[in-house]
Amino acid sequence: MPSIKLLGVTHQYELTPPVTNSQLPVLVFVHGWLLSHRYWQPVIELLQSKFQCLIYDLRGFGDSSAKTLEDREHSYSLAAYARDLEDLLQKLEIERAWIIGHSLGGSIALWAASRCPQRVKGVICLNSGGGIYLKEDFERFRNAGKQLVKFRPGWLKYFPFLSLLFARMMVARPLSLAWGHQRIIDFTKASESAALGALLKSTTEAEVHLLPRLVAQLEQPVYFIGGANDKIMEFKYVNHLASFHHLFKQDRSNVYELPECGHLAMVECPEKVAAIATEILNKHGY
Repeated sequence: MPSIKLLGVTHQYELTPPVTNSQLPVLVFVHGWLLSHRYWQPVIELLQSKFQCLIYDLRGFGDSSAKTLEDREHSYSLAAYARDLEDLLQKLEIERAWIIGHSLGGSIALWAASRCPQRVKGVICLNSGGGIYLKEDFERFRNAGKQLVKFRPGWLKYFPFLSLLFARMMVARPLSLAWGHQRIIDFTKASESAALGALLKSTTEAEVHLLPRLVAQLEQPVYFIGGANDKIMEFKYVNHLASFHHLFKQDRSNVYELPECGHLAMVECPEKVAAIATEILNKHGY
């Protein structure tokens, strides 16, 4: 994969070849916490014949670097990741983009849409929602996440039975062992500072309460896709965040529920995700 410097930090990215119609937007895919760009490949394979697609690894995840020592003020907040994305669009000279973000990536997509409305023409949030802060639940989630990040010895990826475990985590039906192994690789590879920073900064009470206001202010179309069996981001929370956007207030047409799908919709049911994304884009003249 080629690399690019975003705000002083090296990021890995991949841009598919241009399509015939240069007026179509570029689809930009943003992965979630402890994941990487690789989870978008099944969806991109279905969309790249019509739309140019851009994937990249968030700072500190996958093959991208974490922040440098000289970059002490650049945090791992949603706003900081949105600045990285804005810089990526500028440097690749992408003037029209639709951002498709998974989980944490969905929140980053919303922030990016707010920061650069001229470039970002729409957003699709996948397995991403929220806006309700339940103190005890969030404290348990944060504590569990911190323990998870701190115990990640590199030898985990050499134990075959763990691929079976990771292939069953957070999904409605088991993934292939290859995907289970990929999840272990990305789980152990993520920078501790990025993993903890993104977790802790995106789940504060202030940050959680800010998301609905952000969605309500966006003039671009914003859509939400959730899994009926998602235990990490339950569909009721996806629906809740979607309800703050003007499209929801018109006819609730900005929310889609995927049956028999968990938290990794882009891998569990890529055909359905690609079909919904295509339907949404067609609604807006693409």
